[in-house]
Parts: sequence; C-alpha cells; structure tokens
Amino acid sequence: MAGLRAALGLTLAAAVAAEPRLVERSRPAMGSSLSIAVWADDEPRAAAAIERAFVEFDRLEALMTVWRETSDIARLNAAAGRRPVLVAPEVRQALRAARRVSEWTGGKFDVTFGALAGLWKFDHDQDDRIPDPAEVRRRLPLVDYRDLVVDERVGTAFLRRKGMRAHLGGIGKGFAVDRVVAILREAGLRDFFVQAGGDLYVSGRRGDRAWRVGIRDPRGPEDRYFATLDLADSAFSTSGDYERFFFDRGRRYHHILDPTTGEPARGCRGVTILAPDATTADGLSTGVFLLGPKDGMALVERLPGVAAVIVDDRNRVIVSSGLRDRLGQVQRWPPAAGGRCG
Repeated sequence: MAGLRAALGLTLAAAVAAEPRLVERSRPAMGSSLSIAVWADDEPRAAAAIERAFVEFDRLEALMTVWRETSDIARLNAAAGRRPVLVAPEVRQALRAARRVSEWTGGKFDVTFGALAGLWKFDHDQDDRIPDPAEVRRRLPLVDYRDLVVDERVGTAFLRRKGMRAHLGGIGKGFAVDRVVAILREAGLRDFFVQAGGDLYVSGRRGDRAWRVGIRDPRGPEDRYFATLDLADSAFSTSGDYERFFFDRGRRYHHILDPTTGEPARGCRGVTILAPDATTADGLSTGVFLLGPKDGMALVERLPGVAAVIVDDRNRVIVSSGLRDRLGQVQRWPPAAGGRCG
C-alpha cells in the first residue's frame, strides 16, 4: 500500500508538472524590448527555445544595426559609391523585402532614408533641433531605393552613389521577429507571442482563449487602448508619431521621415497593420503611415491577407474592410494605436 501511495504521488506530481503555463522572458533588443511568451507544458524546453531566440535576435541586430562599424549595413554604407560588399544572406533577404515594400508604396518607404537620419536625430542620440533646410534638400537626391543593388549570385550589396546610406529601421525588427517565430516552431512550440517594440507575431492560443492585442491611443497614456483584436497565426505592427518626437513652435516632429520632403510625415498619427508575417507588417506600417490615410488604405485594400487601422491627424479612425467586423471596444472618438498583446 505504501508503495502504491508513493507511485500515485509520483503520478500526481508528474501531472502537476505537465500542467500548461505561460513561460515569459524579456530583454532589451534593437533599441526597444523583446518579449516572448510561450504557453507550454514543458517549461525547460520552452525556456531553452526562448533563449535560442534571444541569441538569434542579437545576431541579427549585430548584422543590421547602423550603430556598429562592423555590421553589414555599416560596411555597406561605408563603401557607398565605391564597391559592392559581401553581406549575410539574412541581410540580403531583409533588403529584398524592403525593396518590395518600396515598390508597393511608390518609394514612400525607402530603405536608403539613412542619408536623412543623420540630420534628424531621434534614437539614443536624440537632438531636439530642426536641421538646416538647405542641407535636407542637398541630401534628398541620395534617397532612392533603386540605387541599392543586391546581387544574390555573388552575395553582395552595393549603394551606387557616395553619401547614400541604407537603414533597416523600418523593417528590421519585423524581419527579426519572423526569425524568432521560426526558431520557436522548430522547437515544436505552437502557442506563443513574440513582441519587439511595435512589432509582434501571435501563434496558436493562450490556453483556452485567443491572444488579444490592443491598439493604443496616439495621444493618450501608454496603457490606454481604443480597440482590441483576437489574433492567431498573424503579425501585427504599429507605427506612430508618439514614440520618438519633440515639439518646436507647437509642431510635433517625429522619427518617421518622408523621403520626398526630408521631413517627418504628416497625415497620420498611428497605423496598425495585420499581415501574414512580421516583415510585411513592419514595412507596411511605416509605408502606409508615409502614404497617408487615403493612399495608404487604398494600398492595404489591394494586398491579399493585409488589413489596417489608421488614425489620421484629426484622430479619426479608418478601418479596412477586412477588420470592420473583428475589432472590439472601438470608440467613435478614440482615446487610438501601438500594440500590446496578452
């Protein structure tokens, strides 16, 4: 009997240990926070996969950042107008994805906007000053994605003109999120979310319910949301004018630069994109923001599997046809857009 009780105790302990739970980890990455949560019945396996995902995210950041002289993007920029440089397959893939979004948006999204980023400082080097308009005009011709050549045959990338600068800030996080998703799935995990700043991907379910994301009010506190959405196996990305900005003479200047004017884009306060993958969602959230509400929504409606919520510069909410019956808690005049998952 004692042996039976002991065996029963071990069986019950094993059952308790196998109870599904949420395994969560976060750490700084790519200038924001990378958060991963997995609903799993094997916490050690989930934790090990999350750690591999963090390592991969760091590896991609080292390849793509403009803040390290040894990165592939920094070397590409240093050789602009002189010679092609060998870059990693992942960098070539991200550059090709950026070109695709550039073509969709007629060049409003442009991976070579880095020529302007050195004038406007919104990252850890933020400087609340408006650059000299003459210098902005001088650099505008250096922004043209068509002068970025990616040669898959030899594994190189090349910026045709001296002074050009590639910058993956509008699509790099989404690309890295997709790589993390692949790692988690390779580990046999199916129910999880991955979030890096305003870019996230959700897979499966959170136990007995769907993952729920919120769209933030671009003029309210960080925890105020005007709409929610239940998601599975989908990417969700938000670009807004409220993350990195400063005011000058009553005007808000933010980090999303229009490559046709060299100034922060106008017309939108927040754009949230749903897409099958995070790379597409990330690039389009920036691209649609730059296109503005009318042209941006027209593009969304043309792309299969893509949906959007746009908050314009008067705080009006515009919802694409693919989402009108799926949003919850929408208010007519929103407290409205940045994403959060839970």
